[in-house]
Amino acid sequence: MNIEYLYTMPRKVIFDQKNVLVTGGAGFIGSHLCDELIKTSKVICIDDFSTGNEKNIDHLLAEPNFEFIRHDITEPLDLKKMPELQKFKIEFQGIQEIYNLACPMSPHNFEENKIKVILANSYGTKNMLDLAREFNAKFLHISSSVVYGLGGDGKKISESHVGQVDTQSDRCAYDEGKRFAESLILNYMKKFSLDAKVMRLFRVYGPRMPIDDGHMIPDFISNALDGKDLIIYGDANFESSFCYISDCVDAIIKLMNSNISTPINIGSDISINLTDLAKKIIGIIGKNLKIEHQDSLLFMKPLCIPDIAKARNELGWMPIVSLDKGLENTIYELRASKGLVGVKEAL
Repeated sequence: MNIEYLYTMPRKVIFDQKNVLVTGGAGFIGSHLCDELIKTSKVICIDDFSTGNEKNIDHLLAEPNFEFIRHDITEPLDLKKMPELQKFKIEFQGIQEIYNLACPMSPHNFEENKIKVILANSYGTKNMLDLAREFNAKFLHISSSVVYGLGGDGKKISESHVGQVDTQSDRCAYDEGKRFAESLILNYMKKFSLDAKVMRLFRVYGPRMPIDDGHMIPDFISNALDGKDLIIYGDANFESSFCYISDCVDAIIKLMNSNISTPINIGSDISINLTDLAKKIIGIIGKNLKIEHQDSLLFMKPLCIPDIAKARNELGWMPIVSLDKGLENTIYELRASKGLVGVKEAL
């Protein structure tokens, strides 16, 4: 059952287009979200490049309705005093929507980013919630399937599942950080009647994912393009599900425009064996390569599969991009980034 809130504070007049703020906007998901939002809104993109990349937003910098601000959201942010934002008339129009995606999540650099991860999910989330209060803005936070705990027995997990996270584990900074952020948001909603939404994302993939950073699909593709054998960090039974980036962005937009006020799962509910996934990538690229299995790594472990009935029934959303099509798009982009041409090569 959804919690109903009364939003009594009047929102400011919108002169022509909404002012929206995206934290983590130079990251993989954030940059794709900015691409979509710029079509209808004035976008303020915030990132400190802990794990984001300037090349993800280079094509947006010339847009008159786009502004990038390099900033760590764990530090206070006064938008009204920033001269580069005068064109957005924030003192009169305010901010209408805040999308909170900032979290320096890099599997390869997790050890050095642990404290940053904790602070982004605590201080960073609080600072963005306070901005939402200041401007009476709608707020959307990107959480994660890790709130349900690790591993999966093949059963699909619904939003009502309580989950279990080990507060003493090597990855607790991320897992418990995501749980804390959700709790913080819920209490802001109750105490300040904030219009906020929480999206629990499962594994997402697509163009602009960093390579050689511990993410399975781009690392598989990068190795295959370089003629290297593909390495699966887990046994032959390792399965997961993968949602293409455009489906993810579509869900974010739909959720922000909805009346849903309780957490919602977004991801693919179709599980695939990683060996079969690796074979698909090898087949698309067209090289004769081997697949190896090695010991599991910290952030390459099986996660639960989402039950997306709520997204389908209440949000009108379901993933539509097939895995084959999504892989082709991702391979094409990674080939281009390596200075290669086309999707397939001759054997």
